[in-house]
Amino acid sequence: MELIQNNPYRIAGIFAGAPESELQRQKSKLTKYASIGKEISSELDFSFLNKLDRNENEIKRAFSSIEQNHGKVRNALFWFINESPFDNTAIEYLKNGDYEKAVEIWEKVTKDKDVNSKNCSCFNNLGTLKLLGNSFDEIKEGIEAKVQLVESNSFVHFINIVADETYSVNNQKQIEILIDDILSNFKNKFSQSDLINLFDNCNGSTQSYLLKKFTEEPIFKIENQIGRTKSKRKEKKKNAYEYGLNLFVNCKDDLASLKKILGISDLKYKMLADNLAKEILQCGIDYFKECENTKDPTEEGLKLLKYAKSIAISNQVLERIDSNIEGMEEFKDKEINQAIALLKSVKDAYETNETHIRQQVKRLEETDVQIKWGFKTINHSAVEDNIKNSIDWSKVNDLLREVLTDKNLTKIKESNKAEAKNEFWELLNWIEDYSQKSSTVSAIIEKYKNIPPKLYFEVVSAEVTNTDNKPFYVENIRYVGIILKVKSTGNQKVTFYKKYINPEGKYSHSSKSSPAGYTTSEIITITPRTKEIDLGGWGNGKECTYQVGVHKIEIYVEHFKVYTKNFKVDWSPIKKSELLRNLDLLQNELREVQKFKWFRASETKQKEVQEVQDKINKAQKILMNK
Repeated sequence: MELIQNNPYRIAGIFAGAPESELQRQKSKLTKYASIGKEISSELDFSFLNKLDRNENEIKRAFSSIEQNHGKVRNALFWFINESPFDNTAIEYLKNGDYEKAVEIWEKVTKDKDVNSKNCSCFNNLGTLKLLGNSFDEIKEGIEAKVQLVESNSFVHFINIVADETYSVNNQKQIEILIDDILSNFKNKFSQSDLINLFDNCNGSTQSYLLKKFTEEPIFKIENQIGRTKSKRKEKKKNAYEYGLNLFVNCKDDLASLKKILGISDLKYKMLADNLAKEILQCGIDYFKECENTKDPTEEGLKLLKYAKSIAISNQVLERIDSNIEGMEEFKDKEINQAIALLKSVKDAYETNETHIRQQVKRLEETDVQIKWGFKTINHSAVEDNIKNSIDWSKVNDLLREVLTDKNLTKIKESNKAEAKNEFWELLNWIEDYSQKSSTVSAIIEKYKNIPPKLYFEVVSAEVTNTDNKPFYVENIRYVGIILKVKSTGNQKVTFYKKYINPEGKYSHSSKSSPAGYTTSEIITITPRTKEIDLGGWGNGKECTYQVGVHKIEIYVEHFKVYTKNFKVDWSPIKKSELLRNLDLLQNELREVQKFKWFRASETKQKEVQEVQDKINKAQKILMNK
């Protein structure tokens, strides 16, 4: 501890409370020695203290620090006094390097004892020794001893030892000076919470001063920041996002410190947190209103509102924040909401018309006598045409072009509303299936597919897997999977779509389990720690469903292709040789039956050739695994 290691009394080589005559004599001696460069040592340079350099400047500073009474008292609290037989004995042990024995002596007259005129010097000396300790608990005990001394009625006796009788004792003021000195010395060694914990065993007045000490400055800083931000925001609302963000960043550490010290239920903390949250909220609101007609300000606005929500305490402020978050999110998603409303209205109108037309047909079938007796029939093909054309598809296309612009499609793709985007995609494909003029919606679908989604990961490479890591031979393959190697930068829940495409360019799918247009899909939650994504496999547990040739697996996210990986399937070398030998035998057989033979009818020859050719075709299909 600096206040002990470089204490003026230690530099002077004397005990606190030494007579003035001794102090002046020591001053003269040390000054003379230092002026001629003579090495100076003292019997009070205990072995557990750092080495000291007593140069002229240090000697001058030391004696200057203990000229006045307040300096004598302040520095005495961080040094030793030789006032009682206990002190004398313990100090002799210290001179001989026996730290533990000195502690033992002083603890005998202080532990579980009140401070009095006979042991006040022992409390001081034990506290000094403990403050030099290496452990948190030792330092804590040292502080407790010092505080007990200063707060006691016998502190006046301590003052009389180290100063003169004219010095007026103010215990509370001296406690504050003591706390400030201790905090200053240990601020780089302990965290703020640990510094507070050092004083756990001290009484209420000490705790009150600590509370004031650790809360007064951060409260002032936060209140000052709020006021300055409010003024700047009112003057220039277009910069409100920057002001709100800086306010949050500049205040979050101080607020966290206050929360730890005061607790979330403290009224002062509640009011301060709510006021900070309200100003950040207002920055978000003002920025949003200022910019909503020139650009999309929702991302910045929502960020500030969510920061405000992380701070706010009262339900009233939280409800106001939630209300504004809801409003901004609706604005943010207006493009997808508008698109869904349009597509849904077309589908609803179509289905309403279809229901109406079919009901008319049913009534005719039930009421028209000529139809019932078979003299007339309903042209069902015409009915279906009427249903298909019951919508003005040209007008629908005009609306689609107006609403689903390139800009709006990009915003829809960037939306984080997964369910809404799925609904939009399904409605879009429904329009394409039912429209009589589908080129417009088909072009829109292709544009939407080609817009990259907002992803927080990058696929670096991929590994195609086979069951039990076997070679990609027809005899071995059951399920073929893929593992993506990724570099992730954030948290995201992603739906991956896989498309297994065979050598003929056709993709595998199941009518029951495959999503429309894909083989499989899987929802994966990705974090910044994600390195691999296992998307599982596709196949059949009983037999190989993969034909010989080059296959590929395409990976899509939000219908945008993010990766493609090829893999090759073949027969094992042994099986392939066997199949080729069989094919050669059949080719030889074909050549034999194609030769001219006497007395063989043309029809017989053609039949024999066709039979062998069928065998060859079958063998070739087996070789190609079709």
